[in-house]
Amino acid sequence: MKLPLQITFRNMEGSDAMKANIEERAGKLDQVCDQIMSCRVMVEAQHRHRQAGNLYHVRIDLTVPGNELVVSREAHEHHSHTDVYVAIRDAFDAARRQLENYVRQRRREVKSHAAPPHGRISQLFFNEGYGRIETPDNREIYFNRNSLLNGDFEKLEIGSEVSFSEEEGDNGPQASTVKIVGKHHYVE
Repeated sequence: MKLPLQITFRNMEGSDAMKANIEERAGKLDQVCDQIMSCRVMVEAQHRHRQAGNLYHVRIDLTVPGNELVVSREAHEHHSHTDVYVAIRDAFDAARRQLENYVRQRRREVKSHAAPPHGRISQLFFNEGYGRIETPDNREIYFNRNSLLNGDFEKLEIGSEVSFSEEEGDNGPQASTVKIVGKHHYVE
């Protein structure tokens, strides 16, 4: 961390053991991302309840290049937060997950979902119940009337845009789960 760790306790006295626990966990965050500029931790005791005892609220603010990551573990959402160490652990676990996501985004390792294969209907044989789809790379894919999802085979037109799943058939590539593309078009 570029700036020293800041620890604040509200409505309670912080012990040396709590401070050491927080310092250790903050040090582990530095191992996930070495570009943390500052880390502020606030541990707050909520109002004392007669039967449940104190509930603890932990907030962690991490400043990293181009972003601020905030974790706030509300005591009323987690009944296990009657133990301050459990509340601290949960907050730092959430901070670590956010920091890992931040690092993945910075490295551009974010998952992307590929669009399903698509094309345009190039041939239709209504009497035989099949047709062909031309893909953007000029391949011809066979499909039959049973492959069409939520549609009426007789209403298909040449040039209609469709998405499909491709599999290997007896006579070459074959489309299954053919779906007519509505107003949302695929971009290449």
